[in-house]
Amino acid sequence: QVQLVESGGGLVQAGGSLTLSCAASGISFIIGTMGWYRQAPGKQRELVATITRFSRTNYADSVEGRFTISRDNAKNTMSLEMNSLKPEDTAVYYCNAKRYYGGPDSWGQGTQVTVSS
Repeated sequence: QVQLVESGGGLVQAGGSLTLSCAASGISFIIGTMGWYRQAPGKQRELVATITRFSRTNYADSVEGRFTISRDNAKNTMSLEMNSLKPEDTAVYYCNAKRYYGGPDSWGQGTQVTVSS
């Protein structure tokens, strides 16, 4: 069974940094695009950043220049380095993995990021 496990969330002051990690296990398929999404209280889940299997990246405008997404295909892992954090970055962050040849997405359970002002 596919399992995505996020780690690295926590409480940080505005202007600080955090790095989130996502590890995939039980994978029986080739992972295609991976991504980070976030959901703040009372808001819809939104895309933060994605990275293709060939490391092409895409970022939400709100995090461009502050966040960096990366992955290791051999280890089925992905990271999100978050710098210059703002209170509005506070949310539960979710790891997502798509299958390279199509099929259902996989999601992690989420990790809380709280940025205090």
